[in-house]
Amino acid sequence: MTTTAQASPKAAPQTLGFLLLENFTLISLASAIEPLRMANQLAGRELYRWYTLSLDGSPVSASDGLQVTPDASTTVPLALDTVIVCGGVAPQRSVQREHVGWLQSQARRSRRLGSVCTGSWALARAGLLDGFEASVHWECLAAMQEAFPKVALTTRLFSIDRDRATSSGGTAPLDMMLTLIGRDHGRELSAGISEMFIYDRVRGEQDQQRVPLKHVLGTTQPRLLEIVALMEANLEEPISLDELADYVNVSRRQLERLFQKNLHCSPSRYYLKLRLTRARQLLKQTPMSIIEVASACGFVSTPHFSKCYREYFGIPPRDERLSSSAVELVPPVRLGQDAASMLQSAAAFEALPNEPVSAAMTALDQARGEPTYASVRLRT
Repeated sequence: MTTTAQASPKAAPQTLGFLLLENFTLISLASAIEPLRMANQLAGRELYRWYTLSLDGSPVSASDGLQVTPDASTTVPLALDTVIVCGGVAPQRSVQREHVGWLQSQARRSRRLGSVCTGSWALARAGLLDGFEASVHWECLAAMQEAFPKVALTTRLFSIDRDRATSSGGTAPLDMMLTLIGRDHGRELSAGISEMFIYDRVRGEQDQQRVPLKHVLGTTQPRLLEIVALMEANLEEPISLDELADYVNVSRRQLERLFQKNLHCSPSRYYLKLRLTRARQLLKQTPMSIIEVASACGFVSTPHFSKCYREYFGIPPRDERLSSSAVELVPPVRLGQDAASMLQSAAAFEALPNEPVSAAMTALDQARGEPTYASVRLRT
């Protein structure tokens, strides 16, 4: 997908290929494709088309047992702009040598590459994420860090680094695709899609996965896990470090060493991080006032809260609140018959020889009767 702010309305639709790995997660695939469908519907023309792919065109089983019959095999010479690998359970076993070779051939053709859930494992195995920041579902994070040290893995929900766009699992692909659509065609369209999906807040590139600490530490530090659980349960009225140490029967010095050795920070710093992260969630997701948020996160004064927040996140709480409401959801604008008739239809784009019919064209044709059809005017 392009990274320009606006795209010409006369341009051909961007074409995406979704490579399905065995045991891919269906929710991640749907979270990536549905925003494209809705973008077409709200724009009233085919901005995006997509194909699902497998190595030989045979059905691929999702992790929930449902099978998806792909549109084509990877041997079909589709004119793709972007390739997105859809992973899921045990990508180490799902990624085959043929996947790697095909992805490398797509990179040689300058395709933009991406992934959802654990699909970045395939890109990394093909050497296509070396030197790039990348996201992956937290469950696969430690294994990828060990297997592919040249990849700059992050715990962010999704990462967009040059012509690589990788996301973690679940609904995170929805946030990534909304971000990319906003870059392509403007924030109004992205906001309209969010409204249609009853999606209250589009999470950004800086939002983090909540990686369970037990996944990071394993079972080797039960006392540390217990201390962190106490911290998380007492954000509004923080417990002193001496009390925390007493709870798990260690000295204050032992407590400090536990955190420095395993989490590379002091216990007070980690506690502050938990409280500020919670504050950020409340600022972005609730109408609570800044004073109320400060109190709910254990800060005795608003100025102290604002100072700590600015030092940790780089912006004051007031600006965080403003940024979370910067994109207003625009009510649908019904176009008159003359204007609607000028919109380019999906049928205007002819398929290449031997190219399968994209599901985008069928979905767009079916959407013509929807009240939101062509309800967002693109400013280009």
